[in-house]
Amino acid sequence: MAAETLTAERILEATEEVLRRYGPAKATVVDVARVLGVSHGTVYRHFRTKAALREAVTTRWLRRTEIILERITDEGTGPGPEKLHEWLLALFDTKRHKAGDDPELFATYSVLTGESSSAVEAHLAELTGQLTRIVEEGVRAGEFTAEDPASAAGAVFAATARFHDPAYVGEWQKPTIDAEFTAVSDLLVRGLRA
Repeated sequence: MAAETLTAERILEATEEVLRRYGPAKATVVDVARVLGVSHGTVYRHFRTKAALREAVTTRWLRRTEIILERITDEGTGPGPEKLHEWLLALFDTKRHKAGDDPELFATYSVLTGESSSAVEAHLAELTGQLTRIVEEGVRAGEFTAEDPASAAGAVFAATARFHDPAYVGEWQKPTIDAEFTAVSDLLVRGLRA
């Protein structure tokens, strides 16, 4: 690939490929450059440091989940309780599929998110912001009661951590996990309606 046609997006794709192949401990910028057929200096023109590259690839990975949930937040047509349940289920399913479909890459990103606190903070702020909009919409429609929708959204997010926080990945394949998710989701919706 010629250096003048190299884009940041292509570098991020190659970085993900390298991370999948070598893992976060062994992946280097030289490996990324080799996949792209360019010098490592060319990669550094787009991303000043290895840390900046890793942060960008982490942000890109987290953004995929945000986009799925954004569609539900912005385009969902059901009442607030249904939209909230749909959003929570989509978050759980997305995280569960990431972990189950590509466990090596999920483990890699678990390491990278530990290094990229600003990417994780931005991701969590985006997700709780989406939840806040859903709660606000439900309050306006008279479906939810919440004096402070942002606090309510934060509480919902915290209460469902077991179904989206990578620390709980070992529980996501349990035979009872879907019933447990439904019980928690239903409880939260009832609490918001009270």
